[in-house]
Amino acid sequence: MAGFVSKVKKLGRKITESGTIVETIKKRAAEKQRKIVLCEGEDRRVVEAAEECVQDGIAKIVLLGNPSNIRAANQDIDLTGVEIINPATSPKLEEYAKLLYELRKAKGMTEEQAKEQAKDATFFGALMLKAGDADGLVSGACHSTANTLRPGLQIIKTAPGATAVSSFNLMVPPAGGNRYLEDNMIFFADCGLNPTYTAEGLADCALATAKSAMEIGGIVPRVAMLSFSSKGSAKHDNVTLVQEAVRIAKEKAPDLALDGELQFDAAIVPEVAAIKAPDSKVAGHANVLIFPDLQAGNIGYKIAERLGGFQAIGPICQGFAKPLNDLSRGCKASDIVCAVAITALQAE
Repeated sequence: MAGFVSKVKKLGRKITESGTIVETIKKRAAEKQRKIVLCEGEDRRVVEAAEECVQDGIAKIVLLGNPSNIRAANQDIDLTGVEIINPATSPKLEEYAKLLYELRKAKGMTEEQAKEQAKDATFFGALMLKAGDADGLVSGACHSTANTLRPGLQIIKTAPGATAVSSFNLMVPPAGGNRYLEDNMIFFADCGLNPTYTAEGLADCALATAKSAMEIGGIVPRVAMLSFSSKGSAKHDNVTLVQEAVRIAKEKAPDLALDGELQFDAAIVPEVAAIKAPDSKVAGHANVLIFPDLQAGNIGYKIAERLGGFQAIGPICQGFAKPLNDLSRGCKASDIVCAVAITALQAE
């Protein structure tokens, strides 16, 4: 995890230098030309997103489903340049079924079960990703989070050194910005995946989110580990867990600007930081906030979204060995396009 600052300088620019944050993400993704698989060809929003991604050059798209059915149901959508694959009839089915069997035979899966399971679009997409035939996967528009993450955990698995998969939200302030955000954005984690964390898991979430802030936001991360205590101002087991997570994260990434435990105001308000954490290089200037558990994270991002007018992009998964992201079932086609662009940037 070394080299956070030196690596981000190689990006050569901040994400806010041209256009809106979302548009800049799309432009940076277009430079990569990654191949992203969309698993839900039966959903019109996904098909619309596939069209936009290809026409705007954001990514190469593989759409999974029955080609005849997809085209018949979406005759007004131009799918030129979109590769459509039917998992059930694909020439790759046997190869992917063997791969799945090898991955799951220790868990009792038979070859017959593997072949049947590989026909499932999300499993097929995950196998494409595992085999190196795609750079990233996006699913979940019409399937549950469990249906998306299960193939990810069983096939893609976690990245080397990661103890768990986590998620983040990229929070973008309303027009005019926010006086506490020097980078005009802030990253919240974990707001959508893990209900509770061990100290090691929370540390890994912090490191993964710092990496995401670099890759997606193009910013030098300054990570605050949040609590209801600042630098020992309160005593509780919940505070101790965050303090231990800070210790572990600093051991793993000593050059990363990370500090805690910090209360929310101490993390982002310089005047408060000067009182509560005067020796901290992160306090008062944090651009990555790590919440101590899912309750706090989920409540926090929705308060920012509903009362503060922030745009919440995500949750975006991190910690998988290869990029795999889950959508909200209430998503719009534009949300899917954004998820594709972010997935492409994760495929470094």
